[in-house]
Amino acid sequence: MSDSSVLVTSGSSEGGLTSAEVADRVADGRTNAVGARTSRSTAQIIRANVVTPFNGLLLTLFVVILTTGRWQNGLFGLVIIANTAIGVFQELRAKRTLDRLAVLNAPHARVVRDGSTSEVEVAEVVADDLIELRTGDQVVADGAVTASTGLEIDESLLTGESDPIHKAVGDEVRSGSIVVAGSARFRATHVGADAYATRLTAEARQFTVVRSELVAGTNKLLRWISLMMLVIAPLLLWSQFRVPDTDGWQDAVTGAVAALVGMVPEGLVLLTSLAFMIAAMSLARKQTLVQELPAVEVLARVDTVCLDKTGTLTHGDIVFDRLVTARDDDPDVREALALCAAAPDANATSAALAAEFTDPAWTNAGGIPFSSARKWSAVVAEDHGTWVLGAPEMVFPDPGGTPLLADASDIAGEGRRVLVLAHTASPVSGSDLPADLTARALVVLAEHVRDDAAETLRYFTDQGVALKVVSGDNPRTVGAVAVQVGLPGIGHATEAVDARTLPEDPAELADVLERNAVFGRVTPQQKRAIVGALQSRGHVVAMTGDGVNDAMALKDADIGVAMGNGAAATRAVAQLVLLDSRFAHLPDVVAEGRRVIANIERAANLFLVKNVYSLVLALVVIATSLAYPLAPIQLTLISATTIGIPAFILALAPNRRRYVPGFRGRVLRLAVPTGTVIGLAAFAGFLTIRGLEPGAGHPAAQTVATIVVAIASLWTLSLLARPFTAWKIALIAVLAGAFALILAVPALGRGVFLLDVTPQRLLVGAVIGAVAAVLVEILGRAILRPVHDAASE
Repeated sequence: MSDSSVLVTSGSSEGGLTSAEVADRVADGRTNAVGARTSRSTAQIIRANVVTPFNGLLLTLFVVILTTGRWQNGLFGLVIIANTAIGVFQELRAKRTLDRLAVLNAPHARVVRDGSTSEVEVAEVVADDLIELRTGDQVVADGAVTASTGLEIDESLLTGESDPIHKAVGDEVRSGSIVVAGSARFRATHVGADAYATRLTAEARQFTVVRSELVAGTNKLLRWISLMMLVIAPLLLWSQFRVPDTDGWQDAVTGAVAALVGMVPEGLVLLTSLAFMIAAMSLARKQTLVQELPAVEVLARVDTVCLDKTGTLTHGDIVFDRLVTARDDDPDVREALALCAAAPDANATSAALAAEFTDPAWTNAGGIPFSSARKWSAVVAEDHGTWVLGAPEMVFPDPGGTPLLADASDIAGEGRRVLVLAHTASPVSGSDLPADLTARALVVLAEHVRDDAAETLRYFTDQGVALKVVSGDNPRTVGAVAVQVGLPGIGHATEAVDARTLPEDPAELADVLERNAVFGRVTPQQKRAIVGALQSRGHVVAMTGDGVNDAMALKDADIGVAMGNGAAATRAVAQLVLLDSRFAHLPDVVAEGRRVIANIERAANLFLVKNVYSLVLALVVIATSLAYPLAPIQLTLISATTIGIPAFILALAPNRRRYVPGFRGRVLRLAVPTGTVIGLAAFAGFLTIRGLEPGAGHPAAQTVATIVVAIASLWTLSLLARPFTAWKIALIAVLAGAFALILAVPALGRGVFLLDVTPQRLLVGAVIGAVAAVLVEILGRAILRPVHDAASE
């Protein structure tokens, strides 16, 4: 008999290492530990927040300002301290929260030591450990098989080859591969840095892999800004040294520094990172582990969700319902089911059977383990033939009018899971279905539909997200459950599509997917094909699952969502893990993602408007050789009251605006014209007061420019903060009041911010600022209305 039907072992010791041998290997460093972390270390966090290009630039400009002796203009250096402190504090806080959750989701391995089996963390596996494998496990080290019961391995993560590979005693198993059928033991030969699986599971948990439109768009904007600063900085310095009637090199340096400080988006990167981390912490409180931070954003962009039935729409706690036999009294059926329930490759079905059929009197002489691709298993009972348990349509492709098999279809239409138990005197051969099978009984299993499934599906439907149920169960069973939870696109269980009829051509498959919503008898390879076909039509696809058959589809999807009670391999490749296995948490993730996207876009507008008007002013002074209209301290005041403080507060505010593609282009469409208006208005105020008060000097002109920019920027803030709520109105009022207080108190206005306020200057600044605000309102309404309309569709 082949090694697929009986447990085959090598001649090596099956007791595993002793405790002393394990201790020796740990002392030698021959462990599976590779320093994997679920987030950055504390030192990495501090370094990443301190050592940034813009912090370096601001620090350099701060030192330059100190050489002029004008300490007030160096207060922008506080931005470095504030950004760094906030970033470090929030990321350390997020790290503690997420690391605690990650420990709950950490992978484990079963090792045989001192003659007994125990679970240890993957990092605690040592060289020469004897490791047990079961269906759903991810191989954690490289090694040689020493015992096998129908072991089949999926190596597609390593090779791209999706067909399962049979492994016999003496064959090599490679870390990172996944057990899809059977069980085995193997001796670890390569661990730690030499093993692929530890790196894979660690990388799957790093919060850095998913492509984020926000991150990509922000990084591109920062590159553009950096290049512009490299070109403008020398021209700006040259123009400021040519300004007539200055007080020496100090004025020239101060003007150049002011322009460059204005072009630095000092808080935008920090704000984006913090928004992701705070979203992850919020979801952590709802038992959702975010394994890659940008995943929250990606789920908000998803327009198609592929669901598995078991564990998603249902609880996954399969229970025995009833037994339908071909003959009234057939004791062999109960004995055969007890033997199936006691098979070594335990799964949810065998667990349900074990609760009803116990203590088999027959002897197991081998068999074929269950796999998601075959959808059946076989057990050989000594002196009692071969018994096959599986999906009726897979065991009997041609039912031939058998009454028992006709009943199976009717029962499946009730939403029950139906298996057929068949018998033959023929032996098993390899992994082929035995010949001359006779149907002896139907095993009916029941699942409980989740109470919140219908509400969750309704939420996605209302949000314009298409839902596809892809399951390995009988199509009528899946269809019945889909109808029960009110899934759109199906009115009767018979409308579910049998995946065995699906075309292999991706274009034809995509056409079928556009027309149908429920699919049964889907193989693991078909799940991957379904994800790929949907993506080929431009869809952003999320895939949920809990079984090993879902792992590769989750990895291929734009966002993979695993259940906390699912297979280790599935959890390892997913970006989100629902620790309590409740699908109802996904609307919370979508809401967080939408909040992050909409609020970061709003904050990016605020930062880039400042960058644009600073650039406009720089270009004007380069062309005219006039002094820069704002001092660094005045830009610090404007940035704090109209950008920095409100941006951080608004970034945390609720925002359920639907995702609209085109973040970078949309931000530029608003920021460029708005910033241009504010920059030109500031220069108009600067020139106007110089004409009205020829001998007033540079501080007077800077005062008017500061008032103009502050008024127009506060109006821009009000535009982006809409729709108004009481707290938003209060925020804007407090910020405007703070600015007014600084203008009214000479010790602050003149003593700290170098503002020389008079009634005439205040009036000129207010009038020109009001005109700029009206223009900003007109531009904002024209530019933002299409976005709001698109988000509300």
